[in-house]
Amino acid sequence: MSVEQSTAPPVAPGNRPGVLARMRGTEIRNLGLVAVLAVLVVIGAATSENFLTGDNLENILVSSSVIGVVIVGATFVIIGGGIDLSVGAIVALASVWATTLATQSYGPWMMALCALLVGAGAGLINGLLIAYGKLVPFIVTLAMMVTARGLAARIADNRTQLVTEQPIKDLAKSDVLGIPLLVIILAVVAIAGWVLLNRTTFGRRVFAIGGNEEAARLAGIDVRLNTALLYVLSGSCCGIAAIMLLARTTTGSSTHGNLYELDAIAAIIIGGTLLSGGRGTIVGSILGVLVFTVITNIFILNNLATETQNIAKGLIIVAAVLLQRRANRS
Repeated sequence: MSVEQSTAPPVAPGNRPGVLARMRGTEIRNLGLVAVLAVLVVIGAATSENFLTGDNLENILVSSSVIGVVIVGATFVIIGGGIDLSVGAIVALASVWATTLATQSYGPWMMALCALLVGAGAGLINGLLIAYGKLVPFIVTLAMMVTARGLAARIADNRTQLVTEQPIKDLAKSDVLGIPLLVIILAVVAIAGWVLLNRTTFGRRVFAIGGNEEAARLAGIDVRLNTALLYVLSGSCCGIAAIMLLARTTTGSSTHGNLYELDAIAAIIIGGTLLSGGRGTIVGSILGVLVFTVITNIFILNNLATETQNIAKGLIIVAAVLLQRRANRS
């Protein structure tokens, strides 16, 4: 069942074709993203002989896994009518806090718990200020982005902290049936997110709030509580991503998660989620991050400058928004 079907209000039998049309629209968008991926694979293979190697394809999947987990949480926020510009900074803060000597002295489980609690705590602060403080999400999460990044630098004393716990390092080296463990973690988080969004009361409330907050309130939904929970969910995903990033880099740094907010928003928009809220899919967001990761990989293999990559990402975001507006008018 598609996102639109799960969130659409009851309709009369005569209006069923409209619902079916929206269902097909979601599937067509996702198939379109698959087609884009196929074209990018052809371009990558044509421009670099290293693109289709096993190591490079595995690198694409592993690179997608960390930002992909962040995107699952951010998708919920945007569908709920919000925005979270602090995801990258929260990842950095969680990674630094989890790699302090005091935290690591308690072992890998405490490191993982610390990262999760820091992520969820930062998300809770965002949620409380937005839902109960009635502050604008853009301003709150922008402030959190600056504050969390600064706090991470302060805790680390502007130094890179090394991970000493071998079990954390092993996460990036482990695989199950040949599939990297980090990719499996992304799959588990994405499936859990899909179920939560499409098969639970909470998910229906998220769509209702994003579609029309006042109507949701009049329908008896506790808009403030559910909005706060959205940011806690987003922060928790950042905590999970921080653990994965610790495993990949074996370091905790205030520079971790740089520009994650840009990559997350871009992938989510490309995946078909409306910035105004009320519509979106986890599947589309995951396909969106794969598209972006493949594009970045092609740029790197062809030695394009980082500045060029960022310009291309910006243009892709603008193009995706324009396509959304055109689709909504038709």
